Amino acid sequence: MEKVKQYQIVIVNLDPTIGSEIKKARPCVVISPDEMNKHLNTIIIAPVTSKSKSYPTRVEIEVRGNQNWIVIDQIRTIDKRRIVKTGGNLNQDEIKWVKEVIKETLVD
Repeated sequence: MEKVKQYQIVIVNLDPTIGSEIKKARPCVVISPDEMNKHLNTIIIAPVTSKSKSYPTRVEIEVRGNQNWIVIDQIRTIDKRRIVKTGGNLNQDEIKWVKEVIKETLVD
């Protein structure tokens, strides 16, 4: 498995899921810090969806020319074996917005 980096977009198989959890193989953003990603077999991710509205816990990004949202309210820890493929990275503005939404959602 390739190294994964914080704020990288990875394709993850999220199945099996229960209830309202986001399911199937989909893009996710790695939230966990690189030190954790390097030493543990798990990472913290936030799923990405193309079907959303503007919610305070969603960060809008563009993936391959299409409007998508990072779903901060469904952050979860996964085993790295769920990663199907690694991809690009968020840009600096998207990273800043993700950090702000995580702080507002989970810290303040």
